[in-house]
Amino acid sequence: MHDDRTLVEARLKRVLDERIRPAVYPESVPLEVSVWHAPGEPVPVAEGLAATPEPIAAGAAWGAPWGTSWFTVTGTVPREWAGRTVEALLDLGFDESMPGFQCEGLVYRPDGSPVKGLNPRNHWVRVGSLVEGGEQVRLHIEAASNPVILCHPRFQPTHLGDKETAGSDPLYTLARMDLAVFDETVWQLVLDLEVAGELMAELPVESARRWELLRAAERALDAVDLQDVNGTAQAARDRLAEVLSSPAVPSAHRISAVGHAHIDSAWLWPLRETVRKVARTAANMTALLEDDPDFVFAMSQAQQWAWIKEHRPEVWAKVTKAVATGRFVPSGGMWVESDTNMPGSEAMARQFVHGKRFFIDEFGVDNEEVWLPDTFGFAAGLPQIIKAAGSKRLLTQKISWSQTNTFPHHTFLWEGIDGTRIFTHFPPVDTYNCSMQGRELAHAARNFKDKGVARHSLAPTGWGDGGGGTTREMVAKAARVRDLEGSPTVTWETPADFFAKAEAEYAHPPVWIGELYLELHRATLTSQAKTKQGNRRSEMLLREAELWAATAAVRAGAPYPYAQLDRIWKTVLLHQFHDILPGSSIAWVHREARRTYEEVARELNAVIDAAQRALAGSQGDGTLLFNAAPHARHGVPAGGAGRPSPTYASRARVRDGGGYVLENDLLRVEIDDRGLVVSAYDRSAGRETVAPGRAANLLQLHPDFPNKWDAWDVDEFYRNTVTDLVDCDEVSLDGETVRVRRSFGRSRVTQLLTLAGGRLDIVTEVDWHETEKFLKLAFPLDVHADRYASESQYGHTFRPTHTNTSWEAAKFEACNHRFVHVEEPGWGVALVNDSTYGHDVTRTVEAHGTTTTVRVSLLRAPRFPDPETDQGVHTFRHALVPGAAIGDAVREGWFVNLPERLVPGGAEVEPLVTVDDDTVVVTAVKLADDESGDVVVRFHESRGGRARATLTTAFPFADVVATDLLERPLPGEPRRDGNAVSLTLRPFELVTLRFSRSAG
Repeated sequence: MHDDRTLVEARLKRVLDERIRPAVYPESVPLEVSVWHAPGEPVPVAEGLAATPEPIAAGAAWGAPWGTSWFTVTGTVPREWAGRTVEALLDLGFDESMPGFQCEGLVYRPDGSPVKGLNPRNHWVRVGSLVEGGEQVRLHIEAASNPVILCHPRFQPTHLGDKETAGSDPLYTLARMDLAVFDETVWQLVLDLEVAGELMAELPVESARRWELLRAAERALDAVDLQDVNGTAQAARDRLAEVLSSPAVPSAHRISAVGHAHIDSAWLWPLRETVRKVARTAANMTALLEDDPDFVFAMSQAQQWAWIKEHRPEVWAKVTKAVATGRFVPSGGMWVESDTNMPGSEAMARQFVHGKRFFIDEFGVDNEEVWLPDTFGFAAGLPQIIKAAGSKRLLTQKISWSQTNTFPHHTFLWEGIDGTRIFTHFPPVDTYNCSMQGRELAHAARNFKDKGVARHSLAPTGWGDGGGGTTREMVAKAARVRDLEGSPTVTWETPADFFAKAEAEYAHPPVWIGELYLELHRATLTSQAKTKQGNRRSEMLLREAELWAATAAVRAGAPYPYAQLDRIWKTVLLHQFHDILPGSSIAWVHREARRTYEEVARELNAVIDAAQRALAGSQGDGTLLFNAAPHARHGVPAGGAGRPSPTYASRARVRDGGGYVLENDLLRVEIDDRGLVVSAYDRSAGRETVAPGRAANLLQLHPDFPNKWDAWDVDEFYRNTVTDLVDCDEVSLDGETVRVRRSFGRSRVTQLLTLAGGRLDIVTEVDWHETEKFLKLAFPLDVHADRYASESQYGHTFRPTHTNTSWEAAKFEACNHRFVHVEEPGWGVALVNDSTYGHDVTRTVEAHGTTTTVRVSLLRAPRFPDPETDQGVHTFRHALVPGAAIGDAVREGWFVNLPERLVPGGAEVEPLVTVDDDTVVVTAVKLADDESGDVVVRFHESRGGRARATLTTAFPFADVVATDLLERPLPGEPRRDGNAVSLTLRPFELVTLRFSRSAG
């Protein structure tokens, strides 16, 4: 037989495009359309429905950037359509290639009840089946004219990302607004042919199955009368029936399809628009669930559920009804799908506390699955947090985006820093926007790396990022490949059902130890510095507010601000979403974030101030130092307040050869006339910190123009060109502080260098006006180290300083929290920070030996999606700690992030709890969330070793229990002796204790 594949395939494509698909709607009549443009921000539904619209016709321009227009469409079903199915086709001017990234709509009935959402792949509304004719149709559309930010060519700077700079010119042209007859037989034929054509394209040419599909498609096309598609569609379907009913082979890969709409809580749209995106998608999915009994839809992010409940009660009613059927599934158990690299220990824990509690309170659902398809890598401390929250499974997709190395597993156990293992799945379909196309399903089967020992994978199915969800076409395709020869089998299932099957079939999965590093999007550790600073400072203020409010409640009977702290925590957690905290959202998002963080700081400082005044008392003269850090400071215990003891006195003098020397009994630091640190001598160890012939505190400037994803990526070639900023405008001495001023390009830098006990504090103020540049601060250290430690949640993780393999070389930019630590046996150096995350550590071998260079990332200047990223004044605080062991790095990291507060008063404050071993770090002291008045204390072993310690309370308690993060009791009883609890902790072990107070 001659090979005529290309001829038949080309025929199939043209006939589908030009004849069969258009015949799905064989008859139509135009609707009458009118519109009211809401002034300013979106209005309540009732106001939009009550507004007086003006006529508008197809072809008219509408929609200022970020505007809202309320369309009203009216019409009458022609009587000659009696007995047929009728739909309204409502095209707002969609570009079919970009669902979720442009204009969208939510359709309402006149009574205000929601019908469904509109987007480029879903702009039909069912008017009726078997209509009588003569029915009156009236629908309202709340249409959002969101601008296209991620356009073609991509990554072009645009001012459309902020309503304040986007202008007012209309963006869209109203397209088809019709009533039309829907021919379901033709629609089914389209899907039959698509499934057959997509499947055969994925099969080997020599496969008999491919040729069977080809010939069946050819016979079906022969049966279609191109002048009467509607009259011959069923005959064509009949010719495909046999080939589409042949069952899958027993060894076929098995795909669990989960209806999904990954909705970024903010990204190329502001938070307020996500509220509406979620409502549109939820309305669509509840409608689809009613139409198809097999379909299952899962939605994560408790914040998004809460938005529906608060802002769209009419949609919430449909959602809660669907949840009760078990097919609209709360998933994930986090407040938002957050970044997991940068959130601090407590913040990461609270993502689960608030997320899981919402689902438990609203639906009685306690998820065991963590759902994070789009997060940019995973910190090694996360498995322990997942387990402590009562979960045990993780799903993600993003690691498939890694540029250098291919991850070796799709189903495996992920082991964190403390040894906790979590059953983890990466869907081999390699997308969280699966649309049930044949190429996607075939890729999942071919790509699955655990063949021979497992055969199940998951496919998140539906349009995402900007929402939209699963379509009726996806559901129909899934039905055809449920059991089809040549294809993986597809079954709609909940995430829990999938994981149960995957675990049951894979008794001994492989283990991956340590962080799940994404070899992409590394620049998200630096972009939008003020957002990152706002997050860190909010986390620290929340720690202080809980600590001092709890102390004031126990000590002075002060009211504890439960509701206020709950609300603020949720605000901070929301802003840890994986496109807000990473700095990859539009300008509007980050402008609002800055204002939000300012308000959070104002509120929390007021809580702290009120609690401290209640504790300090009004009697007595003098000043108290309130120490919120988990280690004693200046003679004041952790979590207490008292009169500080004297600190190490520092001296300053002129340096021979220019510059200045700062010294005390612990350190001698030399700063040359360029403002660079050329010596940091550890007096106790008799050892130099700075590498010979090198200078620390060196600002370095790189070009920064990645190949794509500007705000997200920094490509390794940025290192090929570097400018050392050694010229200075001023080096002067102000008391015991050295001031250094520099200028470069259009920017200015002022640095203040001061000794603080055994560390050198460096405050760097940058008035930044560069574009597409990367600013680093370098510290070349005289340390021989093949690995270094960087703080992560509830501990630290080690990374190599060398590049032996491509896996190590790919980690050329990484995340730390408060410190980076390098050491030789017996001596080390820590570099701590108050708000930066990105860094790199490299090693070179020179005549004197090995130099290990630590560089912190300060600022970038990408132009997409925010063309003004980071322009303006920024202040960073870092500290160099010579002679630091890992415990010193932990302690100094806390000190820099929690400066002491000086409060007038005379009543010294005893800590609520004390621990007799600095290895055990208390991360939270608070009152229980259930408002019982119980005291909750969370702590962990911080150095990666074993710890034996005693925790003592300064208040009487009737009972103490170990709990999970949600403060629910765990098995076992802590060892108690009076007001003390004996502790034995494994490396990095996390423990939460709940104390029921007694009156005695």
